[in-house]
Amino acid sequence: MDETQKARLFELADLILAISRHLHAAKADAAESWTPLEAAVMRYIDHQPGATASQAAEATRLISSNFSRALRKLEQKELVRREADPDDARRVRLYPTRKAGENLGYLQDAWSRLLDETVPDAAEADAVITTLRRIESQLLDRTRAAADPARKGQGAAR
Repeated sequence: MDETQKARLFELADLILAISRHLHAAKADAAESWTPLEAAVMRYIDHQPGATASQAAEATRLISSNFSRALRKLEQKELVRREADPDDARRVRLYPTRKAGENLGYLQDAWSRLLDETVPDAAEADAVITTLRRIESQLLDRTRAAADPARKGQGAAR
């Protein structure tokens, strides 16, 4: 990778982090308070209801102690519930609660109002969403491949 591309990709990552901080600050009054780790866990559970704790920990790239702490806090806030896996009672499945759904609605309202002023063009928003989804998917594929050597190279075939 040349220096221009390196600088471009660094700026992309830096901008994503900066935007994330603005979004996190904007949710202060709109929703239940949480840490960035709790947000990562909650986001995964919202997107993958019924996931196991190990799946969620792997996808969020959190070490087990940090993941467990975040999960306990989310349970205390009544945003996540655990249910025994019907196929294997030793395994637990994670689900967002109704309160989590309400919280997500508050976030949707707050963040949509914030971004409506900055990205009013639907086509532009769709293009950015498509690009960010692809980036997230490829990063997740890399994470999984790194954790499981048998999967290496699968993400590149897409």
